[in-house]
Amino acid sequence: MPSTFQTLRWRDGAIEMLDQRVLPERQVYLSFDSAAGVAGAIKDMIIRGAPAIGCAAGYGVAVEARRVSHQSPTEFETTMSAGFAALAASRPTAVNLFWALERMKTRLHALSSQNVPARAAALLDEAHAMCREDVTLNRRMGVHGAALLPERSRVLTHCNAGALATAGHGTALGVIRSAIEAGKQVAVYADETRPFLQGARLTAWELQQDQIPVTLIADNAAGFLMSRGHIDAVIVGADRVAANGDVANKIGTYQVAVMAHRHKIPFYVACPLSTIDVAIARGEDIPIEERAAEEVLGYRGMRWAPPGIDVINPVFDVTPAQLVTALITEKGVVLAPDREKIAALFS
Repeated sequence: MPSTFQTLRWRDGAIEMLDQRVLPERQVYLSFDSAAGVAGAIKDMIIRGAPAIGCAAGYGVAVEARRVSHQSPTEFETTMSAGFAALAASRPTAVNLFWALERMKTRLHALSSQNVPARAAALLDEAHAMCREDVTLNRRMGVHGAALLPERSRVLTHCNAGALATAGHGTALGVIRSAIEAGKQVAVYADETRPFLQGARLTAWELQQDQIPVTLIADNAAGFLMSRGHIDAVIVGADRVAANGDVANKIGTYQVAVMAHRHKIPFYVACPLSTIDVAIARGEDIPIEERAAEEVLGYRGMRWAPPGIDVINPVFDVTPAQLVTALITEKGVVLAPDREKIAALFS
């Protein structure tokens, strides 16, 4: 069940991104041909979702290299260093961004004996490869995760961890797509995911596009539905997983996990190994991004909060590993994740 849209696409020497700020009203692709442009797209949430951010960063490096492929080797190195820095500064929490940049940097250094145009061409090949690999890994995760769901299930998801958050297929929604491909009957509850409304605008739209049954609920309705037996499982994505299994994901994930634990509902996290940061010991060490107060005060020109009110707007929260039933990765399912089990994934 491939998605009916592309989150990223290569066109005419530039990377195009589906502008997720204006969905579902409009489907608009924006084109970028520099590292600064891609960094701005990531920062401004034109593209979001940890794996998609990683792929976008790879293309950001590639387009920057193409843009300055006429420069001398010394000038090229200086320009590329600035491009890497701009991309690294775009968003702090999603570790896939830094994983992708490190991969592109390693590739660039391995090409040091080649001329600048050849290096630029190889970096574009690497970016293309990263996107292909992302879809492949998502499909592997989907198969592993689909096996966890019964033949008929009702799944709650928080935020958007689908094709829009990846190069295709999705992580959490990839599990659902794979389960449906396997003949299982899966209905999805998507919560709004305030304040940026990724569930209401993106998950609901994406599933509707692919004709997957979806029901939109308010964020604060999840506990009620769990208490009435309407939810069989929770599946979410992740922006960073610590070495001990703590999970940073969209704000509100923690409270969903607490409610799932209270009602004995399995809470699954679907993420590729590139989202696991073994250099971060525990969740409280993960940097948590804060965004502008305007996202909480109103939306798209409508303001509902009183003038002068104080706002705290953390974008992510951390769910302790003890609340995670399993991590779903491309290498398989890790039940009750902890430091030893996560280390084994990389051995």
